[in-house]
Amino acid sequence: MVPVYGARWGTRGRLLSRKFLFLGPPAAGKGTQAALIASELGIAHISTGDMLRDQVARRTELGRTIETMLAAGELVPDDLVVSLLPDRLAREDAVPGFVLDGFPRTQSQAVSLETLLGEDGLDRVVALVVPEEEIVRRITGRRSCAEGHVYHVSGLPPKVAGVCDIDGLSLFQRSDDTEDVVRNRLAVYLASTAPLMERYSAILVKVDGIGSVEDIKARILAVV
Repeated sequence: MVPVYGARWGTRGRLLSRKFLFLGPPAAGKGTQAALIASELGIAHISTGDMLRDQVARRTELGRTIETMLAAGELVPDDLVVSLLPDRLAREDAVPGFVLDGFPRTQSQAVSLETLLGEDGLDRVVALVVPEEEIVRRITGRRSCAEGHVYHVSGLPPKVAGVCDIDGLSLFQRSDDTEDVVRNRLAVYLASTAPLMERYSAILVKVDGIGSVEDIKARILAVV
């Protein structure tokens, strides 16, 4: 039997898949922690955003449809996102389990996921808890250059204010990183996604999302 770190084995030597979902407001650190925990446990990090970008990058027929939607500022329909999941979940790296990041975001998406997973369902839902004002501080303080290098005015400032350390280009604040936009995104999260915590209350654990990346990772590992 090949050992898999973090895996669970059934009574007949059957590998039991470990399935986690990470919830939390924008900039709570879900993506960072999902990737770290998946790597630590030897399971797949499944980001729906990454799946959509992969389709676009590979110029598939579906990818071209997604690209058109995104360019028009439209939301990608639930059924389209769900249609990508079976193939992703069937890949070899997801056999020992996975960490879902970015899906589901709504009750209807949760129903679709539960239908897809069947009786197995999720093992644990991790909700990263970060105060609203900290979220606003994190996002509104972000600055980036035209090449995509990202800084933070207080958390990760450049050596020279307003100038990228790497290429010397001017730094700017993205239009969707303004306070009004951030608070609107938080309102959408509270209305659409936060209620999922009640849906998954039986398997939900809340984790403090304030602190160093390593400290938060340790907190998560202690409860999964």
